[in-house]
Amino acid sequence: MRLAILSAILWIALSGVGPSPAAASEFSSCVANLKNAAVRSGVSPALANKALDVPEPSERVLRVSKVQPEFKTPIWDYLGFLVDEQRVEDGRAKMQEHDQVLRAAEQRFGVDRHVIAAVWGVETDYGRKIGRNFLPHALATLTCRGGRREEFWRRQLIAALKLVERGDLPLDDLYGSWAGAFGQTQFIPTTYESLAVDFDGDRRRDLVNSVPDALGSTANYLKRGGWRTGEPWMIEVKVPPGYRGPSGRENKAAISTWTQRGVVRADGVPLSGGGQAGLLLPAGPKGPAFLVFKNFDVIYSYNRAESYALAISHLADRLAGYPPFRTPWPTDDPGLSRAERLQLQKLLLANGYDIGEADGQIGPITRAAIAEAEKNLGMPQTGRAGRKIYSALGGS
Repeated sequence: MRLAILSAILWIALSGVGPSPAAASEFSSCVANLKNAAVRSGVSPALANKALDVPEPSERVLRVSKVQPEFKTPIWDYLGFLVDEQRVEDGRAKMQEHDQVLRAAEQRFGVDRHVIAAVWGVETDYGRKIGRNFLPHALATLTCRGGRREEFWRRQLIAALKLVERGDLPLDDLYGSWAGAFGQTQFIPTTYESLAVDFDGDRRRDLVNSVPDALGSTANYLKRGGWRTGEPWMIEVKVPPGYRGPSGRENKAAISTWTQRGVVRADGVPLSGGGQAGLLLPAGPKGPAFLVFKNFDVIYSYNRAESYALAISHLADRLAGYPPFRTPWPTDDPGLSRAERLQLQKLLLANGYDIGEADGQIGPITRAAIAEAEKNLGMPQTGRAGRKIYSALGGS
C-alpha cells in the first residue's frame, strides 16, 4: 500500500519538465518589457531590476492558478475547514487582543467589527498564513503567460512595485497568494494602492506587519463597497417543504414577501424587520437556507464567490456568539475541520500510505492516498477528505 512511487509520479506530472529554451527566451523578453514599463511608471531601475530578477516562470503559480476552491469544493467541505471551532476560538481571542483597534475601525467606518475580524480569519487565519509566493515573480508569470487578463496582471505588478517605491513596505514583504493578493487581509496591489489606510499613525500603510493598518483598511474597503451601518448581512432561515419559489442573491424581495412565501427563521421564529433580501440555497432547498442582504453583497465583492461570502458571514456570526447552522448539510459524508484533516493524514500514515509529512493540507498526494484507501476498503473512490473515510480509518 505504499504510495512512494505514486507520489513521485504525481510530483512529476504536476511539476512538468521546465520551460523549453524558446519559452525561456520568450519569458526573459517579456520580463525585460515589464521592467521598462515599471520604470516608465515611476519605479526606479534598481528596484525594477531587483524585483524582476526571475529567469523563468513560476511553475507553482501556473499550476495552482487552474484551481479555485471557492468554485470546485463542495460547500460542506469548504465551510468545514474555514469556519471550524478552532477558527472561531482563535478569532474571539484575536478580537479581545485587538479590541481597541476593531472598535476604532467600527466607529470610523461603520462596519461591524465581527465582519472585519472574520475577513482577517478567513483570508490569512488572523495573519498566520499570508502566502508564500513572491509577488513580482508570480505576477510576471501570469502577465507573460498572456490571455485575456494579461493587462490586469501587469497593472498589479506595477502597483506592487510602486508601493515599495513610495515606502509603504520593503520589497521583501511582497509575498502573498499566486494571484497577487497579500497582507493580513489579502489586498491586491491596486486595491492596496487606492484603499489602504494608515490606521496606526506611523505615516505608512503597512498591511503586512501592522494589524491596525490591515483591519482599518479592510473596514475602509467594505465601507467604500457600500456597507450599510447597523443592517444585517445574513439570516439563516427555513423554507417550506417542497419550496420551488424564487432564489438567488440578486433576486431580492421585502421581508414581508419572504414571510408570505412561507420562509421563517431557522429557529422557527417569524421574520421581522425591513430591508430587501435574496434567498440563498447553496445546497438546494433541503439544506441550510439564508436570506442575504446588501451587506452580504459587499462581503461578496471581496472575492466574488458566494461560498466565500457565506464563510465570512457565518464566521462573523459565530464570533458574535451565534450558534452553528441549525439545518444540516444534505449529505451523508460531511466535511472535516482542519484538526480532523490533520488527523486523517496521520491515520493514512498509520495505515501504511506514504503521503510524506502530515500538515493538514489536502493536496494531490493526500487525495491519491485517500482514493487508494477507499479502494482497499471497498468504498467508492472519491479521493475526498470526508467523514466516511475518516471514520473508516479509525477517526472519531
